[in-house]
Amino acid sequence: MKNPKSVQSRPLMVIGWHECISLPELGLQDFAVKVDTGAKTTALHADDIETFYKGDEKWVRFRSPDIAGTPARTCEFPVFTKRDIKNTGGRPETRIVIRTPMVLAGRKWDIDISLTDRGTMRFPLILGRRALRGRNIAVHPGKSYLVSNKPT
Repeated sequence: MKNPKSVQSRPLMVIGWHECISLPELGLQDFAVKVDTGAKTTALHADDIETFYKGDEKWVRFRSPDIAGTPARTCEFPVFTKRDIKNTGGRPETRIVIRTPMVLAGRKWDIDISLTDRGTMRFPLILGRRALRGRNIAVHPGKSYLVSNKPT
């Protein structure tokens, strides 16, 4: 467990409701996301989601989104868990969740990401509140790109 005092000793970072993040293990660098404190879990657009086993461990294989000039690629991760998550239409669905590092404004930590079809959404990733919890981060609902550069 992280020392809560060390997290609180960091200065408060105020981010916008749009920011750029990186997911280095997925090969995705500095891409725009929507920060949504109404969503518990972070969700990433993924195609061709399939599970398989490596030994006794359950893994997932999926195609990452084509983002910011980075072509889609096949990714493989251990399945961290499965969660029942309400989709944008409010209907519950069971999703595979992976755990992977995220980089935001020079800070790096592991987050949980559910895999789903977000192909019709403007942003391939929605950053949920669980990813921000305990990090001394506040979201300014009226500003964008406060800690990252707006993509061109």
